[in-house]
Amino acid sequence: MSGTSLDAIDAVVVSINSTCALQASHTVAIPSDLRQQILKISSNHPITITDIGTIDHTLAKLYTTAVIELLEQAQIPASSITAIGNHGQSVCHQPTGASPFTVQLGDANLIAALTGIDTIADFRRMDMALGGQGAPLASAFHQYLFQPRDSTTVVLNIGGIANVTVIDTQGKVTGFDTGPGNLLMDTWCERHIGKPYDHNAAWAEQGEVNHALLGQFISDDYLSKPPPKSTGREHYNARWLESQITGTLLPQDVQRTLCEFTALCVAKQLHNYQHGSCCEVLVCGGGANNPLLMLRLQHHLSKWRVIPTSKRGIPVDYMEAMAFAWLARQRMHNLPSNLPSVTGATKRASLGILYSAPGLNA
Repeated sequence: MSGTSLDAIDAVVVSINSTCALQASHTVAIPSDLRQQILKISSNHPITITDIGTIDHTLAKLYTTAVIELLEQAQIPASSITAIGNHGQSVCHQPTGASPFTVQLGDANLIAALTGIDTIADFRRMDMALGGQGAPLASAFHQYLFQPRDSTTVVLNIGGIANVTVIDTQGKVTGFDTGPGNLLMDTWCERHIGKPYDHNAAWAEQGEVNHALLGQFISDDYLSKPPPKSTGREHYNARWLESQITGTLLPQDVQRTLCEFTALCVAKQLHNYQHGSCCEVLVCGGGANNPLLMLRLQHHLSKWRVIPTSKRGIPVDYMEAMAFAWLARQRMHNLPSNLPSVTGATKRASLGILYSAPGLNA
C-alpha cells in the first residue's frame, strides 16, 4: 500500500483463515525525486505519456523491492505466498462527472514477473463501473474484522485523506472520505520548514488556531455532501490551500489550524452516527501517530472513546496494507469485496484483476 501521503510503501505478510493475522511487515521510503514526479501528475502539471510510463515502471520495481525485502527479512519463501494485493499509487481519482475514472500506477505485470508471485491489482475500477465511488474500499475488511456491538464502532483511517467505516449496532455499514487527513498539514510543513511531516505535531503545537481561517476551511462544499463520497489531491491540494488563506498569517498558526480542521471534519460528520453509550472511534494510519490530532479528535468527540486500532490488535501503520491483502484473498476465491452501502455501487463484486506470474516453463 502506498497512499495519498506519498511517504512510503507499506508491505505486509498476512495469513487469513478463520482469522486475519499479521505475520511480518516492512516499509520502504518513496525516493524524493519519484515523489515529486507523482505529485506533478496528481496536481495536473504538464507531463508526457513517456513520464507516466516511466513512473508506472519505476513504482512497480519499488513495490517489488518492498516485497522481496519483506520476505527476506521474515525468512518466508515466495513459494508460500498465495498472491500479492497491490493497490498501486493513485494519481487521479474522479468518481463523479460525465466520465468517472480512477488511475493507479505501478505495473502489476512487472511485479508478478519479478517476484514470481500472482498479483492482484486494479481494485477500484469495477466498483466504479457498477456506479460506485471506487472508495473507500477498506470498509469491507473493517466489517470482517469488527463485529457489531451495542454501540457504534467507527474505524477512522487518517492517511493523506481521512476516511471512516461506520458499523452500527445492527451491523449495517456506512463509509466515506471525511476530507483531508495529513495531506494539507504535510504540504504546509514541507513548504515552510522543509520537513515531509510535522513529527509529533511539534511545529503545530507552537501555533494557535485561527478561527476565521478554520471557518473558511470548514465551509468547503465537499464536507456538506452526503455519502457515498470520496476525494483526493484533485480537490485538496496546495492550490486549494492557498485559495483559502488571505492576509498575513504565522505559518505555525496555519499548521495548527489545519490540524484542527482535520479533527473537526471527522467529528462533524460522525455526530449523526452516535448510537449507544460506549461508541468507539478506532484510529489507524499516519494520523494516529499525531498526538495533537488524537487529542483534538477526542475533544470534538467527547462522548466517544477515541483509541488507536492497536488497542484492538491491528497496528495503526499497517491496517491499509492488510486490507489489500484481504481484498486480494477475496479475489482469489472470487468472493465479493465491495460494499454498495459504502461506495454506492449497484451490486457487490469481487474486485481486482489477477496478473498471473509466469511459470518456470513459460
